[in-house]
Amino acid sequence: MLPFKLLQNKTVLITGSNRGIGKVAVEVFAMNGASVWACARKETPEIEYFLNNIAAKYGVNVRKLYFDLTNEIEIRESLKTLVTEKCKIDVLVNNAGIAHGGFLQMTPISKIKEVFEINFFSQLLIIQYVSKLMMKQKSGSIVNMASIVGLDGYPGYTAYGSSKAALIYATKTLARELAPYNVRINAIAPGLTETDMAMQMEGKAKDKMVNDSAMKRLAKPEEIANMALFLASDLSSFVNGQVMRVDGGM
Repeated sequence: MLPFKLLQNKTVLITGSNRGIGKVAVEVFAMNGASVWACARKETPEIEYFLNNIAAKYGVNVRKLYFDLTNEIEIRESLKTLVTEKCKIDVLVNNAGIAHGGFLQMTPISKIKEVFEINFFSQLLIIQYVSKLMMKQKSGSIVNMASIVGLDGYPGYTAYGSSKAALIYATKTLARELAPYNVRINAIAPGLTETDMAMQMEGKAKDKMVNDSAMKRLAKPEEIANMALFLASDLSSFVNGQVMRVDGGM
């Protein structure tokens, strides 16, 4: 338990809250005093149990939003809840995404479009909605989950890496657009992390990424979530438009 809470009386919206980094981030942010809007693709008994348990464990308010990132109408209808209820959102963690591996010549353009729809276009739509609220309140922090694959070239990751590179560029541009409203936006570029995505990778490719890291291991989800916490909090009040690598030394 931390000796102080970095996000006391703050409200954070986290996408992809049902697994991996997003699920861990829900607990890390709640542990630090934040009320949470937890977003996931669909309601399940498992995610409901987890979120209700987090709320009780840390004495914070945890509310849920369910929408599919490939469905623009669902996203808009869900986020309208924030507007109609006049919610104050202090932090947005754009964490949800889809992994994809495959050489370009073997990847249908339809699959590349799907990857971009989830990893880029839906993220921009969410930022549009939430940043309007932040601009009105003249404060906020947005954290986008990118990837080292969006910075470095890895064979077989044209679709995924390009979608993350686009998110990184948007982060840098929006940092300048939103700064006059006291809204910061940064990105995290994790190395390979102990999540379902890593388990889907081909063995040799995974081993190479681990061996390329100076620390010779996968990242733990909480290590990525802790960076998101730093970027969300006032500890990073002069950090804006940056891409924070959390890769064990690549």
